[in-house]
Amino acid sequence: MDYGKLLKEAKKARMNAYAPYSGFAVGAALVTRDGKVFRGCNIESSVMAPSLCAERVALAKALSEGEKEFAAIAIVGAPAKEDPKDPCYPCGVCRQVLSEHVKIDAFEVVVEENGKAEVATLSDLLPKAFKL
Repeated sequence: MDYGKLLKEAKKARMNAYAPYSGFAVGAALVTRDGKVFRGCNIESSVMAPSLCAERVALAKALSEGEKEFAAIAIVGAPAKEDPKDPCYPCGVCRQVLSEHVKIDAFEVVVEENGKAEVATLSDLLPKAFKL
């Protein structure tokens, strides 16, 4: 998998973030097992609770198009007027939601640190995920 390309897609998605309250823009690029890429950005609301993280937006777009097999997601985030410098891992809610739709031991989460792709499995980030 070309992690650099996936990170570039996440950066493109970040450009559409709507983050007037936190000022923190996040982009995500979710890739299916057959190579389709779905981009998402964070979308805030003044009520905060209905705000959407980039990862869940990308996942919702993919699921709503009938996709069910996912390989990886790249995430980048930083204050809106800055280039990403630090890795931006998914929040706990996103980790849980993703775990319900992916093979947790094989699904890769890609972030950028010091200009290089860092990769972890979702199970590394969410050991002992909640299951109903």
